[in-house]
Order: sequence, then C-alpha cells, then structure tokens
Amino acid sequence: MKSVFICGTDTGVGKTYITGRIFKELSDKGLKVVTQKWVQTGSIGFSRDIAQHLKIAGKSKKYIKDILPLVNPYSFRLASSPHLAARMEKKKIDVNKIKSAFKRLLKMFDFVIVEGVGGALVPLNEKTLVIDIVNQLKIPVIVVAANRLGTVNHTLMTVEALKKRKIKILGIVFNNMQEDQDPKILKDNPLIISELAGVPVLGTLPYKG
Repeated sequence: MKSVFICGTDTGVGKTYITGRIFKELSDKGLKVVTQKWVQTGSIGFSRDIAQHLKIAGKSKKYIKDILPLVNPYSFRLASSPHLAARMEKKKIDVNKIKSAFKRLLKMFDFVIVEGVGGALVPLNEKTLVIDIVNQLKIPVIVVAANRLGTVNHTLMTVEALKKRKIKILGIVFNNMQEDQDPKILKDNPLIISELAGVPVLGTLPYKG
C-alpha cells in the first residue's frame, strides 16, 4: 500500500488534522511522504489544508515548492462544494488532471496521503463525485467521523457508499470535537458503528478544547 484517502463523514470533522498526523508518523519512520488536496475551496493561493499538514509534520513549505500543482491541482475562492466553487469562477474541474497528479506523486514519494473534500459524495462536477475518483484510483480509505450525536447515521451512510463501490476501508477514526456531549453517546458511537458497519475503529481522539 502506497496511498490512503482520508474521507470525512462531513465537512469540519478533523480530516486535516488526521492527515497531518499520519504524515508525521510515516515521515518519522523514514518514509518520503507527501499529502495531496485535490480541490481546496474557500481560499486562493497556497492551500491552507496543505499548510496545516506541513505544520503538523514539522515540514516547511519548501518541502513541496517544486510540486505545488501536483499537491493541490485546484483551488477556488468560494467555500462551497467544488462543483459550485468552480462554476462561480467559470471553470470546470478536470478529473484526469487530478488522477494524473496523484499518479505522478506516487512515482516521486514512498507514500501519498490524500485529504478529501467534505464528504464522500461531494460532486467535483456534474458527472463525477469525489468517491468516484477514489474508486478509479483504487485508494484505500480511512473514515474520519466527529464523535457526537448524529454521527451514527452519517458514518454508516459513508461506509455504505464506500462498500457499494467495493472501496477498501481500513477503519474509522472518531474525533471528540465538542465538550458538552453526553459521555454515554461518545462511548456508544464507536461500538455500535463498528458492529453495524463491520469496520474496525482505529482510535478516538480526545477533545482538545
């Protein structure tokens, strides 16, 4: 395995942090690792998510200065679904450009970590979902879920969508993002989801405040 796709159950569930942590862990083991963000929305210029990956892993921007177009093929100003952000700038996302960038990085690095855009079924254009590219490139997936009320439905639906396409799921990481959640819910969510989905829980991140 030379790559992994970090798939959120929703936007804002901790994909960027998890991506950065995996980047650091693999780098610390001596592997030549890079992260990739196929589409960055809500900013122009250097991808804020890629910048965060580098910061967590203890790398400078110089680490990827010569391969920026491969690391982040698309970025748009509007913080929205990629298809809409592209449309507002009268542009269209070419999935072949994304796939080509990914394949080139695979040849250059020992391991490529791709951070998703929102959830699994986010549209890149009128024909293609993010999950379709993951499937075509045969990338195994780690699901990141915010551990809170409502995550059972979101996570099971994400797993179901991945399984329907026969995408390999390595496991689920739960992120305790809110302080005021009922501890009974936080404890039960990983248990019932793992039981119903038949997917291992890789861990739960504590609330950081």
